[in-house]
Amino acid sequence: MKITVGYLYPDLMSAGADRGNVETIVRRCGWRNIAAAVTKLRLGDKVVPGELDIIIIGGGGEARQRLVAADLYKVKGAGIRDAVAAGAAALAVGGGYELFGRFCQPEKGAELRGIELFDAWTIRPSPSPAAGDGGAPDARADRVFGDLVVRWGDRLLAGFEDHSGRTYLGPAARPLGRVLRGHGNNGAGTEGCVVGAAVGTNLRGPCLPANPALADFLISAALTHRYGSAELTPLADELEAAAHDAAVQRARLAARGLGLARARR
Repeated sequence: MKITVGYLYPDLMSAGADRGNVETIVRRCGWRNIAAAVTKLRLGDKVVPGELDIIIIGGGGEARQRLVAADLYKVKGAGIRDAVAAGAAALAVGGGYELFGRFCQPEKGAELRGIELFDAWTIRPSPSPAAGDGGAPDARADRVFGDLVVRWGDRLLAGFEDHSGRTYLGPAARPLGRVLRGHGNNGAGTEGCVVGAAVGTNLRGPCLPANPALADFLISAALTHRYGSAELTPLADELEAAAHDAAVQRARLAARGLGLARARR
């Protein structure tokens, strides 16, 4: 068996080690004797729905979002929507997740139009320097940075988040899960968005190595898209489970420490 992974903007939208998500799909397929070919799609390259089984886009700062937004909407958007409607899987992380929604409003300037796969939109507030930092660009009072744990069905997803945008879900949107630790979409308790087998999330790290169940969800959807059914051989995921459990424990300890700090104040 063989599936094809479409990797969008590998040189521009791969912040936070997001290329590790592609490597995880390839490795987990290889361990099951499933070939996974990676097609890198850069500026100007179209998405042909029937050719791709998984579509992956990573994150990038506002400057990189501006570089890819028009191409994503005008050149690739319709193909991505058609592919997902036909059953292909997708993973959009960070800044890529924001551009898979209706629009992203940057700190300054005109909004960036999204491909409207998700009924969601992102507002990035104007910079609000943290008190006493002298206006350092990375020290923002509204920046969200830290561990993120999400209840996804009967499983926990773990990673970290690093964003200043606030993502809001429309009435047709279905969240990926419920936030147990961290901020998520906008601090109101939800994280990510799901349409069919397409997942948008703020989970970074990258997210798939420490969350093999999510990786297998995407692989299963890709095989079903290509062959009509999927039966994945279980893998020995001791290292993945250890990384996942360590991330969850770190988040719990961090939350406990924050609670103690608040109590002292």
